[in-house]
Amino acid sequence: MQLTGAQIVIECMKEQGVDTIFGYPGGAILNVYDELYKHSDEIRHILVSHEQGAAHAADGYARVTGRVGVCFATSGPGSTNLVTGIATANIDSVPMVAITCNVGTGLLGKDSFQEVAISEVVKPITKRSYIVMDVKDLAPTIREAFTVAKSGRKGPVLIDIPKDVTANRTEYEAVKPAEVRPVTDTIDDAAIERVAKLIAASKKPYIFAGGGVIAADASPELRELAQKIDAPVCDSLMGKGAFDGTDERYTGMLGMHGTKTSNFGVSACDLLLAVGVRFSDRVYGNAKAFAKDAKIVHIDIDEKEIGKNVAVDEHIIGDAKEVLKRLNAAVGESLDHSQWMAQIRGNKERFPLRYRTDVLSGGGIITEVYRQTKGDAIITTEVGQHQMWAAQFYRYKNPRTYISSGGLGTMGYGLGAAIGAKTACPDKVVVNIAGDGGFRMNMNELMTAVRHNIPVIEVIVDNRVLGMVRQWQTLFYEGRYSHTVLDDATDYEKLAKAMGCDAYTASTPEEFKAAFGAALAGGRPTLIDARIDKDENVYPMVAPGDSIANAFDGEERK
Repeated sequence: MQLTGAQIVIECMKEQGVDTIFGYPGGAILNVYDELYKHSDEIRHILVSHEQGAAHAADGYARVTGRVGVCFATSGPGSTNLVTGIATANIDSVPMVAITCNVGTGLLGKDSFQEVAISEVVKPITKRSYIVMDVKDLAPTIREAFTVAKSGRKGPVLIDIPKDVTANRTEYEAVKPAEVRPVTDTIDDAAIERVAKLIAASKKPYIFAGGGVIAADASPELRELAQKIDAPVCDSLMGKGAFDGTDERYTGMLGMHGTKTSNFGVSACDLLLAVGVRFSDRVYGNAKAFAKDAKIVHIDIDEKEIGKNVAVDEHIIGDAKEVLKRLNAAVGESLDHSQWMAQIRGNKERFPLRYRTDVLSGGGIITEVYRQTKGDAIITTEVGQHQMWAAQFYRYKNPRTYISSGGLGTMGYGLGAAIGAKTACPDKVVVNIAGDGGFRMNMNELMTAVRHNIPVIEVIVDNRVLGMVRQWQTLFYEGRYSHTVLDDATDYEKLAKAMGCDAYTASTPEEFKAAFGAALAGGRPTLIDARIDKDENVYPMVAPGDSIANAFDGEERK
């Protein structure tokens, strides 16, 4: 049957099982939005307050579901406003399809009103980008984009469509989406056997889990491996929930703000099994000193990551779930490392994470959120000190429950992501942990939550400074607080109420406990301005470029 390009866009969305789109209309994309209007009973559209919020919401939707998130934007500034969100999804390997529309083909290259070559702009930060110049190519391009986004190492794809292409007609026939299979043809069984022998010879093995475990749905296989080889488990920021945070084997995050147990344990182990990680500089600190006494095995789906930041002794390329299945079989009978595990338990007792209880504190806020949600919430974050406290003090039992900008460190990410997560999982409590700096960047999305009655809870860990930057200024810049003080007259409670939210201010543990309880009971978009001391810092910490074996806490810093 003959359809317009705009009709084909919507039909292809339905083909791919898309039930929610986050976006913002404009002139170039009007044909598509007119067609979307006719299918509002099949596809929900969330009108955001800013296109960056649409990208972050699509990202949050994708992270909690494992499905492809979708966002729409118009040409020019509409499309460029997606760029930060696309870059965020790219470095964190999040499957997303962004659809933008451009000026007509006859106006391209003429500096026309709201014209930007967005497909060229995003090439370095997408798996692939397209501009569709002929309506006959539109359906195949959309189908390919979804396949690319969710294949192999997942990531974002952008499709730009000139306005006349959305109006032109061509023959359309529905096609069943292509099946995407795990990457298994790269798995080297000889390498599996060599790694199994390394495990058998090890006395002090450690497992380091990253976001690739979550992307591959490999948590059950990871748990089996940890039990079988009797090893402790740490994680990266992106790996939160890959291994049960309440399990006795779990030792916390690794790296700059990781636990001393994880940092000291990895520094002392003789075998490090790294699964689905990038070895970010925030993890390894000093690459030459990282796990220097250990054989390092890297399991990842992306060959380009092997040896990129940390030299490894063995590697296996492929889908983490399938690799771990084969490795579990190769290991055979369970091993006993009781002496090593006793050493790790001793370190957990010696080096617990601490927070002040006499005043409202970052750790206290997260602990109270954990207590009242019984550890079953989806937590999103902005970026900074609060992000680290959320990673340290909330114990994530399941994958896809800690949603944060890991690689790009995008302030303003969390609220949009929370809206996407709550839209995808309406029966889950969704809490965005924000700093006051990050909140200021995309606070307008509170209006989106109110407009669509999306009951997210926004907790501002409010210290009236750019907390993480100030912490570095305290430790490494002799207290020269250059432009990091936000101590102005803004009343966040009144601001949130003006946007239509419920809102509370809390300055003590008791006030926060009451406010958060009210937010849970209220079932509406709610903001809590939780005020803490500006000089509260995140510990433990590793100085930039130093060995993770030199992690220090607040008392040691003094």
